[in-house]
Amino acid sequence: MTTLLALDTATEACSVALLHDGRVLSHYEVIPRLHAQRLLPMIQTLLSEAGIALSAVDALAFGRGPGAFTGVRIAVGVVQGLAFALERPVLPVSTLATIAQRAYREQGAEQVAVAIDARMDEVYWGCYRAQQGEMQLAGSEAVLPPEQVSLPRGSEGQWFGAGTGWGYGARLAVQPSASDATLLPHALDLLELAGFAWQRGEAVKADQAQPIYLRDNVATPKAPR
Repeated sequence: MTTLLALDTATEACSVALLHDGRVLSHYEVIPRLHAQRLLPMIQTLLSEAGIALSAVDALAFGRGPGAFTGVRIAVGVVQGLAFALERPVLPVSTLATIAQRAYREQGAEQVAVAIDARMDEVYWGCYRAQQGEMQLAGSEAVLPPEQVSLPRGSEGQWFGAGTGWGYGARLAVQPSASDATLLPHALDLLELAGFAWQRGEAVKADQAQPIYLRDNVATPKAPR
């Protein structure tokens, strides 16, 4: 059976999850700015609990963003280092999709509009629909002001809002039937999405473990004079 290791550090949350012999283990902590110190020990603890060595892992999945720039880079750096050392493939997974998958798991939401606070008065935005247990992107992921977000064309039914971007409240151009602004990505859900990707043969080589920022300009805009 396939053994997959998943890790995510793209937001305030730091989490790891492991699938081995059909059993799933995970660790999840909300620890802003401590990801670099805690990630590798969390991985080692998980492997110890499963009673396996890192070499038993068939592929490594990671949250490829969008999210906090430093957090995304930590995940990419760790997964590349491990994948190169082990000569294993990697599975990049969207942070927005991971949050949508968590909303599906915990809330049963089959249509999820994900918004992550991107700072600079913008949100990372993506809309997802459940397809046979997998949250799949409807449209495209984007970074934009909260007033410019929108649902996919022809959308019907109820949408659930998930992610810190929903803290913008009424400024968001979309108002869902319910929302949870505290929902952060969890490696359990990243692992679930990685499993679908693995089955489709979407694993890539370690040097293709690249971050997705959606925004190149990371500097804070200068105040107008």
